[in-house]
This record gives sequence, structure tokens and C-alpha cells, in this order.
Amino acid sequence: MGWFGGNRRLRSRVGKLRTANPRFQQKVRSIDLYRSLLILAAFILMYLPIDFVASLGQDGTIAAHATQSITTSSGYVGSKVCAQCHQRIYDQFSRTGMGRSMTQVTPALLETLPAKASFHQKNPDRDFEVFAQDGKLYQSEYEADANGKEIFRDTHEVEWIIGSGANGFGGVVRKGDYLFQAPLSFYSKPHSWALSPGYEFGNYGFNRPILAGCIYCHSGQPRPVSNGNGRFKEPPFSEMAIGCENCHGPGITHTLKMRARKAGNVENDPSIINPAHLALALSDNICMSCHQTGDVRVLKPGKDYGDFLPGAPLENTLSILMIPPNRESPPQSDHLEHYYSMTLSQCYRKSGGRLGCTTCHDPHFEPSHEEASGYFNKKCMACHTEKSCGASLEIRRHKNPPNDCAGCHMPKRDVHVISHSSLTNHRILKQVDEPFPDAAFHQATQALPDLIHLNPIPGHKDTPPPPLTLLQAYGELMEKKPEYLGRYLALLGQLERTEPGSALVQAALGRRDLRLGKFQEAVVHLQSALRIGPPQTAAYADLAESLVRLDRAEEAIPWLEKAIELDPFNSTLQRTRVLRLIEVKRYADARAAMQRYLERFPEDSFMRQMLARADQITVPARGEHP
Repeated sequence: MGWFGGNRRLRSRVGKLRTANPRFQQKVRSIDLYRSLLILAAFILMYLPIDFVASLGQDGTIAAHATQSITTSSGYVGSKVCAQCHQRIYDQFSRTGMGRSMTQVTPALLETLPAKASFHQKNPDRDFEVFAQDGKLYQSEYEADANGKEIFRDTHEVEWIIGSGANGFGGVVRKGDYLFQAPLSFYSKPHSWALSPGYEFGNYGFNRPILAGCIYCHSGQPRPVSNGNGRFKEPPFSEMAIGCENCHGPGITHTLKMRARKAGNVENDPSIINPAHLALALSDNICMSCHQTGDVRVLKPGKDYGDFLPGAPLENTLSILMIPPNRESPPQSDHLEHYYSMTLSQCYRKSGGRLGCTTCHDPHFEPSHEEASGYFNKKCMACHTEKSCGASLEIRRHKNPPNDCAGCHMPKRDVHVISHSSLTNHRILKQVDEPFPDAAFHQATQALPDLIHLNPIPGHKDTPPPPLTLLQAYGELMEKKPEYLGRYLALLGQLERTEPGSALVQAALGRRDLRLGKFQEAVVHLQSALRIGPPQTAAYADLAESLVRLDRAEEAIPWLEKAIELDPFNSTLQRTRVLRLIEVKRYADARAAMQRYLERFPEDSFMRQMLARADQITVPARGEHP
């Protein structure tokens, strides 16, 4: 429910107050009473689903664009409302990368994009196209035979563009209630279209879902469905690009108070968060929510990414954990490891806790390429002097750009996980080959010796995340780091005794027993997990697999169908359904499942071959009776 509950009586009262608002204002004779009532309304609204208060006019009435600027039941009003009082900051922020993080495709936008291109992928043999038509942007994937005849073609409208263009941008397509990444992205350096990040590892077609953990950092107010794996509410976004409230928190109470003729101290209004007034650790937490990935990020039970509120510890919503590096395997990636890299720099370690993200970055302003060197030089000079640099002035002047502190001490590096892209290395180096400090290899604690907890609650550095969080972390890490398997199983055994009523624990016990060949025990645990709830795709799939191993394949199919209902674009689940239907000799159903599969995944050549064989078997020869 977030900040707002569902009290029907309060909702009714505020509804009456709202519909009677003009007359009500006429009857108010006292300015103080008027202010008090508005502030009272703000208090009441904090406990209501709000679907009407997006932008109050100067006279207290609701502006025409209200419903376009607020997320239902959230308290977010949208950046356009903030702009009514903070126009200069809004205009300035709108020109930054964050302010341009996501855009809806319109005919006007298409005039600025290179909207016609083709790309060939060798393995598998696929062709892709980008084209504009009737003011809309499209992408196609298709395959042709040796004679040039198309075997299949899958075309979808690209409705949104993600990215400001600094390194490039990608496309988002919609299929029903689900959003997916488009297979081609535009890269700014080569000024061309190529495979989207991740597609070099496999052809996902138009079936790579847009997940909540990603979209919350690329848009203003997305509306993903919990555990929906790419499913979104309608409309999918209340605000396209990252906006004011992503860093300042929900603005409804602040807006109403300011409409009450700016009652109180505007600069210190506690109903809105000013990161500049926060403890540095909490201010950095806002940045870390998107600019620090670690090796694994684990949501707390019952939490979604949208539950994080600026000013609160990020740890209340999710834990960011990292495998401790060693000298033989020092930290390698700079991609979205900005905070961690900064903490390894001499500047940070010698600042006495005074250096943070906003020491150098003003989220409201982004200097141009030509301005960047001078802008960040001034930031450096707040702590250093010209004499601090060991290079002579003559050498510095011959650099391009000249005398560029960040260019030498924070060089850009290629991002290996994203082609044609680079990011600034935030480990501020005194020398290019400067080794990692000893502190980098002694960051684990006695309470958590096998992981680095990057976002502990301020003042609680030695307090590890709760066991359920660690269980999920070990479960993800053990796939690539087998040494975490033993720790995972030991912790799971502990939680079996201490938290047997957890659906997460029961599902994990079910998967453990499935892998150990204890199929009946797995069924018991998995049924318990699903009974406790909420529904879990993996638990349904594991239950179906356990039943198959017990020679109860017919009984397994309905559970597999439930998994597919939750995750309908999961090709593995869909293929498994076809296999199970064949195993129980439901051939007509299997053939229908193949057809539905190919409607959703037309790029799958193996399934096309399977369907062709099924047609040959099930269609009687000419002159014969079925």
C-alpha cells in the first residue's frame, strides 16, 4: 500500500471535499483556517489511493493535466508539477542525461533519429531491420532461405527509447501487458545500429523482458507488476524520464503545503527530501540505488524497487553485496560500480567521510563536453591546488583538453558488457598504474566474512543482512561461484528450523530436494511454498518437474500451465509444455502448443521443424482414411 492506505470513510470524506472544493473555498473566511484545512487534507490524503491530485492550480483547483502526472496510490505528482515553482531547475535538469533517460517515440522524435538500418547476425543466421513508417518506429527480425524467400518475419513497433544518447539508446516494444527490449540498439560512437546489450550471448528476438530492477533506473515512474517478469500496469509509465521525485521523494504533501500560500519554512519542509540536507551516507544511498550494482542485489521480502524512498536507508529495500576481491583477482569492472570505485580512491579515504557523490556531481546540471574539463577542475580545486599535481604545467597544457584533472586521474574505460560504450573510472588515480590499496582486500567483516555489504544502514557497518537476504544472495552467486554452494545449503538448513513458514525457504527446500533426487519431499515443500504464497513461477515449474520424476506427468501439466500463466514469454517453460504433452501422448494438444509457441517465438527453427514433422504424422496421406 506504500504511503497510502485504503480507508473508505476517509476516502469518501475527501471525495466530498474535492467535489465541493470551489464552494468550500468561498466559505472560508480566514486565511489561517484555509491553510489549516489544506494541510489537514494533505494529512488525510497520505492514507488514500490518490488518482486525481497531480497538479493543483494557483487557486487550488485541479489542473487539466493532473491525471497524466501522478502514479495511482503513490503520492508522486510528477516533475511538471515541481516545475511550477522550480522552473529554472526543471529546465536545467531536463537537459541532463537523467532528464533525458527515456522518451516516447513520436513523429517529431523520428526526425532526429537515424531510423533506417539493417543488420545481419551470423550465428544464428538472422537479419534485422529498423525503419520508420507513418510516424512510428519499427524493428523486424526475419530469416530467408537460400532462394531469398522469407521463412519468418517478426515486426514490432518501438514505442519508447531508453537512453540519452551519450553512449547510445535502445528500444522498448509492447506485447499486450508486457514490455520487451528490442533486438537492435543505436550506438553513438560508430553512429550505427547493432545488437542490443546481451544479444551477443544469444538471440532473444523480441522476448527479452524489461525487468523492474532495470527500468526503475532508466525511467521516472514505471509501473511494473510485482513478480510479473516484464508485465506492466496500464499505462506502463506515469513519468517517462527520471524526474524530481526520484531523488526528492513523493511530492504530494509538499505540493499541498506550498499551495497553502507557502506556509512554513520552504527550505526545511520535512515533507520533501533535499539530499543536500541528508547525512552523506543517506545522500549517497540515493545515487547507489542505480549507480552501484555489486555482484548481487537482493530485495528484502515483500519489497519492490519502487519501495525505496529518498532519505531512508537503501538497505531497508535491498542489499547490495559483492564478492571480496583478492590480489590475484582485483576489482575489474567499472560498469555501474561508481560508488565502490570511489571508496577505493585516495581522495575518498583521506577525506574523513566528507567526499560523496554530490561533492563533484550536481544532479540538476550536466556540463557540455566543452565545459566538462573546466567544470570538474573547479571541483578538484576545492581540495587541491595547482601545486598538488606532479606533472608540469607545460605537460598539462599539451593535453587535449589542456590541464584536465579528470582526464588524467579519472580516465574513461570501455564497458566490456556494452559494445561501443565507455564510462568514467571513479577510482580517482594518482598514477595510471596505481595499485589497489590494501583496504580493498580487507573489506569483509567478522559477521560477514564471505561478502562485502556495500550499503549497510549508516552506523551499522558490522550488522550483516538478514539470513533470508543472504540465502538469496548465495543462491544467485553459487551458479558462477561454486564455493558459495556449501554456505547456501548450510544457511538453508538453519532457516528450515528457524523460518519454516517462509514461502521463500520452502521453495528453496523444494529445489534442494529436487536436485538431490528426493522427489516426494520436494513436492511437499513446493506445495507448501505455493500454499503460503505469493505464487512463484520457479516453484510451479519445480513442482511440475518433481511430479514428472515421480512418473506423474499428467498431474504435472496443470502446474506447468500455472507457471506459464505467470511467465508467458518464457520459452523454456513453453518448450517443456510441448515435451510433456508428447510424453503423455496428448498429440493434438502438443501440436496446438507448438503452434502457439511459434506465434510467440517465430525465430525458433527447431520448433518449426518439430511442427512440420507433427503435420506429416497427423495429416493422413491422400486416398487414405484418418
